[in-house]
This record gives sequence, C-alpha cells and structure tokens, in this order.
Amino acid sequence: MDLIIKEIKDGIGVLTLNNPKKRNALSLELCDEIVAALEDFKSKKVPVIIFRAEKNARVWSAGHDITQLPKVHHDPLAYDSPMEVAFRAIQSYPGPVIAMIQGSVWGGATDLAVTCDLAIGDETSTFAITPVKMGLPYNASGIMHFINRVGSNIAREMFFTAEPVKAERAYHFGILNHLVSSREIETFTFELAKNIAANSPLAVSVVKEQFRILSEAHPISPESFERIQALRRKVYNSGDYEEGIKAFTEKRKPEFKGR
Repeated sequence: MDLIIKEIKDGIGVLTLNNPKKRNALSLELCDEIVAALEDFKSKKVPVIIFRAEKNARVWSAGHDITQLPKVHHDPLAYDSPMEVAFRAIQSYPGPVIAMIQGSVWGGATDLAVTCDLAIGDETSTFAITPVKMGLPYNASGIMHFINRVGSNIAREMFFTAEPVKAERAYHFGILNHLVSSREIETFTFELAKNIAANSPLAVSVVKEQFRILSEAHPISPESFERIQALRRKVYNSGDYEEGIKAFTEKRKPEFKGR
C-alpha cells in the first residue's frame, strides 16, 4: 500500500497521507515516498502542492514513528535522516506547498506543517511539538522553523510545555494562515492554490527561494555550532532518552531522572 497518495487535480498537486492505522506517522518509508512524490511533481512542473490527510481525519499525523527512532548514542534527527531530507525537499520545491490540516498534529508532523509555505486548518486542528515528553533533543534547524514561523516566545512555550495548541490560538500565533470551517476547507484551499498557480511560476519560485535564503540567514560561529552539537549529544546519550523510548513502547508514563 502506498503511504502517500499522489494525484494532480486541475493542475494542482495533491499529496495525501495514507497510513491511518499508524495515524499517518512519519516513518522512514513514508518520508521517502514524500521525497519521491515531490521529485515527480517537480519533473512535471506542478506549480502548487496541497499536503493533506484523508478528509475529516481525527489525526493529521502522529509525528515521527517512535518505533523507528535510533537507540541511545545515535542522533535521532541527523541531517541525513529521512524526515529531515523530506523537510528540505518541501523547502526546496520550486512552488508553494500548502498544508491543509484537519485533526491533531503531533511532534515532527507539527514541524512538517510549519515547514510548508502556508497552512490552512479547520476547527479540529491542533498542534503539539513533543520532544521533551520523549527525552528527545530536537535539532537546531527544526527549532528555527518554529522561531521563523511563530517567534521565539511562542516557540519556547510550545517546546517547553509540549501541550497542544488549539486551532484559534494556532491562527493567532501564525501557525495557520487561515482558519476555515471543516465544511469549507477543501474548497478554500484549492481556490487559494489555483490563485497562486495563475501567477508566474518562475516569479513565485524565485520569491519562495528568497524567503528560504533570508529565513536561514542566521550567522553562527563554529564554536556555537559545536556547542549545540555537544548539548544535543548530552541528551541522546542520556538515560532520559533511553527511558523515553522504553516508556513509549511499554505504553506508560516515563520516569525521567535528568541524567
């Protein structure tokens, strides 16, 4: 079974998450399919893409497939991990990628949503970034996605609490560009995509790339980069990270020791 359904409707590319049994978790295989689908749409010069789950989904995506996280002493969010590769494929796609969100969004899937160029949600949409519940050290690029989208203060609150942000608050934070009723979200999102597709694809592509370059224009010294890497190693080599994964597989609340 394809984990991503890929189709073109009225010239708009549509990618639908298609693994409801695992709550559309971002498994290694699903992330690989995202990259392949984006490459196919790119070769066909599809100007705009809508990224969605099935209609009226209760869970848009549960985030990273925890069962596939590497064990202690390995970076769970390395630069070449499939999820990170998929995020960069969305960022580098020459046309806008619009997240159409119904249902709850968890962990790395919230990162995916804010990595998309635009996000449209309905009243059922919620967003939680949850690495601290797993003892997992989130990476610097992922944190920057949130800072660029919602600002440092809100990003801190989301990461520190790991609590879901409901739809209306997500709209005010800037996670969502538009908050639309579930009855209208499909029509609204496709009309927005068609409006964008009617413009010069070359101009839109160049503007998107400029936004990407400018959003990443944060100089950092080699010493600071090495310190970030050392801080993250401290977490993924820790007992807390090991306990977080173990507690998840045993379906119980983790007992973190802070070491």
